[in-house]
Amino acid sequence: MSLCATALVCTGIAAQEQQNDSITVQELDEVVVSDSRFNLKRENSGKTIVKISAKELERNQGRTLAELINSKSGIEIAGSRGRDGDVLGVFARGGRGRQVLVLIDGIRVTDPSSFSPQYDLRLLSTANIETIEIIKGASSTLYGTNAATAVINITTKKSSKKKIAANIKSAIATNQTAENQNYHFRRFTNSALISGSLNTFNYSVGISNRYSDGLSAAVTPENEQDAFSQYSADARLGYNFSDNFSVSIFGNKTNYNTEFDAAFAEAPNRFKQDQERVGVSSTLGYNEKGSLHLNASYADYTSDSNSSFGEAVTNGRGLFLELYNKYIIAKKWHTILGVSYNKDEAIFSQDADFTIIDPYTNIVYVSGTGFNLNIGGRYNTHSEYGNKFVYNINPSYALTTDDGYIKLLGSYATSYITPALIQLFGDFGANPDLIPEENRTLEGGLEYTVNEKLRIGVVYFDRNEKDRFGFDQNFTTINISDEIDVSGLETEVFWEPNQALEIAANYTFTERKGDNAIRIPKHKLNASIGYNFTNKTYGSFSYAYTGERLDTDFSSFPFEDVRLDAFSLFNLYFKHELIDNTLSVFLNVENLFNETYVEILGFTTRGTNARLGLNLSL
Repeated sequence: MSLCATALVCTGIAAQEQQNDSITVQELDEVVVSDSRFNLKRENSGKTIVKISAKELERNQGRTLAELINSKSGIEIAGSRGRDGDVLGVFARGGRGRQVLVLIDGIRVTDPSSFSPQYDLRLLSTANIETIEIIKGASSTLYGTNAATAVINITTKKSSKKKIAANIKSAIATNQTAENQNYHFRRFTNSALISGSLNTFNYSVGISNRYSDGLSAAVTPENEQDAFSQYSADARLGYNFSDNFSVSIFGNKTNYNTEFDAAFAEAPNRFKQDQERVGVSSTLGYNEKGSLHLNASYADYTSDSNSSFGEAVTNGRGLFLELYNKYIIAKKWHTILGVSYNKDEAIFSQDADFTIIDPYTNIVYVSGTGFNLNIGGRYNTHSEYGNKFVYNINPSYALTTDDGYIKLLGSYATSYITPALIQLFGDFGANPDLIPEENRTLEGGLEYTVNEKLRIGVVYFDRNEKDRFGFDQNFTTINISDEIDVSGLETEVFWEPNQALEIAANYTFTERKGDNAIRIPKHKLNASIGYNFTNKTYGSFSYAYTGERLDTDFSSFPFEDVRLDAFSLFNLYFKHELIDNTLSVFLNVENLFNETYVEILGFTTRGTNARLGLNLSL
């Protein structure tokens, strides 16, 4: 109610001043960054990259980060269709969560005290996100450990060019299963962001929160309610000393609190995590061809778990430093030479830590005649297990047509995954003699683009995992000798026949051999159609198919694998601008036909739910 009142008060002011920052600019040549750290045209990139633009984020308001990423090819996020607060495992190209690296503004984020070093997506809100780039395949050459199956690079919103600008979003939603359609509002999301520029100084400050209850984590007759809450605050200050030298500092504090159950059983379990991150980034340009970049961050994670096994409190701290130089030679050679430093610390029964120092180099050659080459190497130096060398060879060729291009791409790359602190020095099952897990990825594909209005891509990938982490008969962590082989096919289609209509679809086939491929569907399909009914009203209809997959039944002994049925979900989305570029309302209806399905064995999934919200920009 307060937010609606604020919107009415500001209507007169907003009608007089257009919010230029939010005006959509049509890019004729899409630019990608994450695969090379240079702003290169997509046709010059030989990597498989999925880009979630600001426009797409704007047309999916109210959806969580996990829901957005889960709609992309090659990725399955277990728990994204269930109750808020469920554990989200990011499985990319048939891999596991520890094989996916998350970056925020190019800086790696991970909890050093966690058993699996994957970053918890529940800590992130979409309110302060500008774009997301997902690089699929091995990318350890540029990004180090854990970049084995995918890198998710999240770019936060830039400061407004105005002296002061504000954005406020708020949404309410139902939170119900397919069996219990009560239509009570039990999910709430709010965010506020203020930013601006004053000559050479820029700033942004944002807060957000999510709260939900009404659903039980486990499927049980009692159907008690497990609540989830998340609060986040972000701040960034920047100063441009000159056209060539800029510095920005940032800070973030996020905490979430969730109740959870054991599979098939109610339990008064609770998990809480607090994250605090501070850092600095700086760029110094020189000679019109080069630039020196410094990124540094310090993060502190405290996790408190209270379950039937007792209470456990863990604390992890991570220091990350990176210095790299970018230099362009003859407008064709884009070179990077850098070094990164990590120090991870955690408290178990005693303090534990390790350090990583990685020098690396990467070169992108853009011939101008269609041939492109991305090649590089990284020498990993770890304080515990010693050294590891990884490399990347990625040629591509783009044949220019009258209205677009046809691109052939190929890649052979290796990557590594450092054992976590708890696996090396934890209180149970630790093994200080672990060596890193090694991944190898081979891929090849074709991309066809016409005037940025039609893009068709097909990529085949083949991965191998060896020395992966597991347990022996004494539950000691070991490097397993058996190898895993994963192969698959990813196809993507984007078509914009006119300014009003957009059609997108992707299909993924994944075959994992060597284990039981828990929670990884062999077939997955996503499709959507969006239409601008007027210059103020937009609507979309989307479809998601998840094929059969195995899950483990922990309610029986011995444990056994159960095959889960395939399921299909349909969603609707509408957005209408009440005031141009200032005030809009949106409606999101998920699982339109109230499908009953199982995502994770023993845990709740959502039925038909509606989300209503508004977005105010001043």
